[in-house]
Amino acid sequence: MSLFQAILIGIMSCTAASTIACLGTTVGNYTLNRPLVASLFVGLILGDVQGCILIGIPMQVMWIALVTPGGTVASDLRAVSYIGIPLAYVGAKAAGMNFGGDEAYALASSISAMTGVIGISLFYGTAMMNLIWQHIGWAQLDKGNLDCLGRVTAIYPLISHFVLSFLPVTLLCYYGSTAVESLFAQLNTDVWYVKAMLAVGAVLPAVGIAILLKSVVSKPTDLIYFLLGFALAKSMGLTLIAATVVGAVFALINFNMTMMKLSGVSGGGAAIDDDDEEDI
Repeated sequence: MSLFQAILIGIMSCTAASTIACLGTTVGNYTLNRPLVASLFVGLILGDVQGCILIGIPMQVMWIALVTPGGTVASDLRAVSYIGIPLAYVGAKAAGMNFGGDEAYALASSISAMTGVIGISLFYGTAMMNLIWQHIGWAQLDKGNLDCLGRVTAIYPLISHFVLSFLPVTLLCYYGSTAVESLFAQLNTDVWYVKAMLAVGAVLPAVGIAILLKSVVSKPTDLIYFLLGFALAKSMGLTLIAATVVGAVFALINFNMTMMKLSGVSGGGAAIDDDDEEDI
C-alpha cells in the first residue's frame, strides 16, 4: 500500500467517524462507517473493489446489530472499516487466500475484532480531548471572552479529529500493511495456532446474527420466519437481492393481514353480536 492510498483511507475515516461525521451521523456513522459500505471505497482506493467487498462481508455480518445508544460505544466501526478491511485484504492477498473462501472470512473477522478495540480508544480519546476544549471555553466565558466560542466549537475539535482519526488510520494502514503483508507471505496456515485463530474468527459472524435475532425476535415463533428464509436460500440458491425480494413479499402479506385485523376490529360492522348469537 502506498502512502497516498493510506492518506486517502485516513481521509475516509475522518468523514465516517462517530464524533465528527460527514453530513451528520446518518451519512457518516450509520452509512460510511459500515464495513460493507466502507469496503466499496477502500476497494476503489486499493484498486480491487470485489476483493475488498468480499473481505467486508463477514465484518458487516459480525457488527450488523451494532448500535450506539447514548454515549455507550461497544466498538467504533471507523477502525474496523478503515483499518481492518485494508489490513485483512493485504493479509489475505499475501497468503494467497481466496477472498470469498472460509479462511479469508475467518481472517477478516479476527482482524475486525482486534481493530474494533483500537476504534474504542480513538473514540473516547477524541471525546476526552473535546472535553478539554470545552473546559477552556467555559473558563474564557467566565472572563467575558465570547470570541472563543468559534474556536472551541469548530476549530479545536477538528484538531482532535485530525490527531486521533486521520493520523492513526493513515499510519496503521501504511506501516501496518507492510508488516501484515510480510507476515502472511511467510505464514503457514496449517500451523495449529493459525488454525485456532481462523476457527475463532469463523464463529464471530454468528455472534452478530445472534445479537440481531435477540433484538428483533420478540417470541419464539418469530424464529420460524428466519428458519424459512435460510431454508429457501439454501434449497433455492437465492442471492442476497433475491432473498430480500422474497422477504419483502412475506412482509407485505403480514402487513396486509395485520391491517385487515385492525380494520375488522375498528369497523364494528363485521363484529358478531354475542346477544343475537345467544338468542339463536
